[in-house]
Amino acid sequence: MTLTVGALWRYPVKTLAGEQLDVAEITPNGIVGDRVVHVRGPEGVRTSRRHHNLLGLHAVLGPDGEPLVDGEPWMSATVLDRVRAAAGADATLARYDGPERFDVLPLLVATDGAVGEFGHDVRRLRPNIVIDGVDGMDEIDWPGSELRIGDVVIAVDSRRGRCPMTTVDPDTLEVDRDVLKDIIRRFDGKLALNADVIRPGTIRVGDTVELV
Repeated sequence: MTLTVGALWRYPVKTLAGEQLDVAEITPNGIVGDRVVHVRGPEGVRTSRRHHNLLGLHAVLGPDGEPLVDGEPWMSATVLDRVRAAAGADATLARYDGPERFDVLPLLVATDGAVGEFGHDVRRLRPNIVIDGVDGMDEIDWPGSELRIGDVVIAVDSRRGRCPMTTVDPDTLEVDRDVLKDIIRRFDGKLALNADVIRPGTIRVGDTVELV
């Protein structure tokens, strides 16, 4: 089995659509620029689990290290108006670089075998790293293992429990609740892998991956 890095993703604004990368710098807190801004309401962080139209906004990391949303600076009035249209009139945007910005761990790893079994767009799973060359649902046995990509070492911790964000079509924003029901029925509600960083560094699409 030859494993390679098939795709890299970053989400500069948590819960918005993200950007695909050719190269990613991995730090102890995951990919540089990942989820450094989030949407908030009086109750705390707001996500596409309840406000799925947020997925219609696209964030990338600008050359200055600050996120852009649909090409506009994340702190602009234009972006705030768009976020409020999707998440409510009392929504705000805040920047935070701490590790608590991640739902579980700094990285989410998906495998092409599991995505194939899933049968839907990989963007529904919101991975940071996609590993190609995996047979079917082999990822089920990966927790407790390490992924070595050049000098980078990633610890695979556990399988990711999925939420209603998987029910949203990333292009049309149509909601199909049967998608999550199918994940629960066929995959015990879990797809992709929570992972931590043991040794940071730089990885690229096409790099060889060693499963240890």
